[in-house]
Amino acid sequence: MTTTNGSNEAIPTLQLLDPEGRRVTTRGTKGYRDRAAALTTEDLRGMYRDMMLTRRFDDEATSLQRQGELALFAPARGQEAAQVGSAYALRPQDYVFPSYREHGVLHVRGLDPVDRLQFFRGSDHGGWNPTEHNTSVYTIVIGAHTLHATGYAMGVQRDNTPLDKHDGTAVITYFGDGATSQGDVNESMVYAAVNQAPVVFFLQNNQWAISEPTTRQTRTPLYKRGEAFGMPSLRVDGNDVLAVYAATQEALERARTGQGPSFIEAFTYRMGAHTTSDDPTRYRTTEQEEYWRRRDPIDRLGALLRAEHALDDDFEAEIKAAGDELGAKLRTGVRALDGGAPVSTFDDVYATPHGIVAAERAWYEAYDAGDPPAPQYAIADSAQGGAR
Repeated sequence: MTTTNGSNEAIPTLQLLDPEGRRVTTRGTKGYRDRAAALTTEDLRGMYRDMMLTRRFDDEATSLQRQGELALFAPARGQEAAQVGSAYALRPQDYVFPSYREHGVLHVRGLDPVDRLQFFRGSDHGGWNPTEHNTSVYTIVIGAHTLHATGYAMGVQRDNTPLDKHDGTAVITYFGDGATSQGDVNESMVYAAVNQAPVVFFLQNNQWAISEPTTRQTRTPLYKRGEAFGMPSLRVDGNDVLAVYAATQEALERARTGQGPSFIEAFTYRMGAHTTSDDPTRYRTTEQEEYWRRRDPIDRLGALLRAEHALDDDFEAEIKAAGDELGAKLRTGVRALDGGAPVSTFDDVYATPHGIVAAERAWYEAYDAGDPPAPQYAIADSAQGGAR
């Protein structure tokens, strides 16, 4: 398969499942096809179920935001194959560094759905225990977490984690096309490449950095960024869950066996808004949106399952019931979330006591009691005859 960029340049793109749900047997894809063929019918049904539940999570969270229960939400509608397919290639010991839209990845990793929305409600510190599922918290600072992923992967090397495909640990970090314009992402790839760190850079190119199209961000296909840093790089059809799975599995195996980092560009489309504060009708056409609706990743996998007699009314009813249960849990759980006392902001900032944080806590407690002392920086500026 080939896709195009803004200049209509043909770009080689791995595809194993076409938009009509038919398996692809293009020359040069055999190794990837073998990986996809190893997936059982139950694996494929599980992928379909998880993609459907990820979309239900999206819909419920969007509704909760519209009802004032969440401050913001970043939908992932249309990107379910990129997320679920890549997450199925992970092993429990692998470590995940998401940005803020990887709801499908977190679903597959088993994170509680209510915990995933603390971030968007502004409850507590908005996260979860990263060690429980080897999954870091959502990161709103664009691209910063790719540095965290590379650092963790370098730590895996230095801890002498076994580097064989059965026991080795790999790291994966997810980011969007807009993040490729950030210095942090490029710096992380420098360190990963020169250190041969066991990390996979997984780019979800949904074609829009808020309202900025990819054509305004780059003159060359984004997967070539990885090549420039000396790592194997590939563009996959991000709406093809089989291709995403196969490409990610291969990249993770390279990482586990000491062959260094890889770069995957999953070419997909953000069907919804960037966030619930965005209006995509201001910058996208209905014709473009309809074009991508006809390439819905869930419909594509569903067509394959029906053709292979693996999708019936009973299974669809089971998924709907699970979705209804998920929706009820989200509505009840999110409304019950309590942000706690404002002073809890100072909890868990550092693992050990920290003098500056302790002083700021004391200042806030005095302020909250109605008798705030002068901030330390104000006292320092006053002594120097200036104001801050």
